[in-house]
Amino acid sequence: MAVPKKRTSKSKKNSRKSQWYKKAKFEAKKALSLAKSTLTDKETSFVIPSQLEEEEEEEEE
Repeated sequence: MAVPKKRTSKSKKNSRKSQWYKKAKFEAKKALSLAKSTLTDKETSFVIPSQLEEEEEEEEE
């Protein structure tokens, strides 16, 4: 099993950790924004699959 020769410094560890938290925070913000837009029926940048299927069924009838 490979073993690192030197220990990672606290600053490097904290830097990597903060980057990870920053990415997670951004994704959470995006998800919340998307959820809010679906609740207000102002979605313009995406299509919900269930809505697409319903529209196709209506067109067939």
